[in-house]
Amino acid sequence: MGFGQAAALAGEKMSRNISHLNELSLLLREGILNSIPRSHLTGHPLNRLPGSVSMVFDYVEGESILLMLDSFGIMASSGSACTSGSLDPSHVLLAIGLPHETAHGSLRLTLGKDNTREEVQYVLEKLPPIIERLRSMSPLGK
Repeated sequence: MGFGQAAALAGEKMSRNISHLNELSLLLREGILNSIPRSHLTGHPLNRLPGSVSMVFDYVEGESILLMLDSFGIMASSGSACTSGSLDPSHVLLAIGLPHETAHGSLRLTLGKDNTREEVQYVLEKLPPIIERLRSMSPLGK
């Protein structure tokens, strides 16, 4: 009975949580695309998991982005979940036709029901200067 009650409660909150996650994801995606030149959304813009934001950035390495985000307390991943821990670019990003060097600049951010608009704004404040700094060091962007 306890499991049944937990499932019923989760079902009641599901649509509200999905709506919240879709709103935050859209804010994050649009904020990144509008503030960082040569950034690209991977995957379909609407048919995606709520709270999942996957981007690529030309002329930067995903691992470098992660290290710099971590210094600001922002947790993220580079590439797909199935290749986490590997320095190889996601086979999925390569399969959809991204060049190897672009696929290396991937960033995956996952939002949860407890994330806030303020946290998304914090990411949008910290990420553009990180990308700009990394591109200034990259021989590919020159």
